Amino acid sequence: MKPARAISKNIAKNIAKSPAVNPDKSPETMPETPPVPETLDDLLKALAELVHTAPPAIGKLAAWALENPQDMAFHSVRTLAAKAEVNANTVFRLSVALGFSGFEPCREAFQAAFRKDDATYGLRAQRLHAGDGAQLPEQIKDAAHRNLDALFSTQHLGQIAQAVDLMLSARTIYCVGVRSCFALAHYLAYSGHMALENFAPPLTQSGSIADAIIGCGAEDLVVVISFAHYSLEVVRAHEIATARGARLIAITDSYTAPIARGADVVFDVPMEGPQSLPSLGAAFALTEALVGEMIIRSDSAAARIADYERQLLDFGVYI
Repeated sequence: MKPARAISKNIAKNIAKSPAVNPDKSPETMPETPPVPETLDDLLKALAELVHTAPPAIGKLAAWALENPQDMAFHSVRTLAAKAEVNANTVFRLSVALGFSGFEPCREAFQAAFRKDDATYGLRAQRLHAGDGAQLPEQIKDAAHRNLDALFSTQHLGQIAQAVDLMLSARTIYCVGVRSCFALAHYLAYSGHMALENFAPPLTQSGSIADAIIGCGAEDLVVVISFAHYSLEVVRAHEIATARGARLIAITDSYTAPIARGADVVFDVPMEGPQSLPSLGAAFALTEALVGEMIIRSDSAAARIADYERQLLDFGVYI
């Protein structure tokens, strides 16, 4: 995988109309232009960089493409422009900003990346369909064991302690996740709110995310959760939290993920498994570990949980 700095330099060089050349350097000593992104991870990383660094029209399209990378692989310039609500020239300019000579090489790169990348749900489903169904439970079990072993490594245990320090000291904790990650964010917020008063209630509608965190500040903490393909709502929540000066914990699948940028703690959660979508088992275990550590270190959490449970029983919520 190419370093983020190399890709960032490549993006800046491609956007510029007339790149400056140092006359003191001969062609033999000039640094080589970094290669264009090839893997799906590199392409997504490059798009995320353009969201922040490109001119507004290109940045808008890059944000849309980050949310819809499969469309970059299978549609024409005109269709993409219509779907993203931009003009056709912006599609061409985005391709050039990514390092390609035009749209067709860009589309071919996305097609090739989808063909060979495990992050594509369709290919994972095809592989699952073609496999041996009798072996599936054993494969899921083995992958889950490997994921949990990797999650609770010495490195991650230190990160869990660091994250709990931030969570206990925060005025308000917001948990943000949508689509497949909605359940993770909801569970973390619900179980956390039951134990500690500084957890904001779960955000139940994606449209309410920006409304909820727009007032956050330096005393607050935003937990952003997203995996490839990275959801635009979560990326925007990350941008809002960063702009407001809030602390950030990113639960994701790569240190190069767009929501990892500037985060105080980044959990690169192992997600191996034969399922059509990457496994969320280790991510759920992480949320349980975070809330469990907070309860251990809080003098009031156990009593708060008992009172919460008693009220639910008194009002007949449980059968």
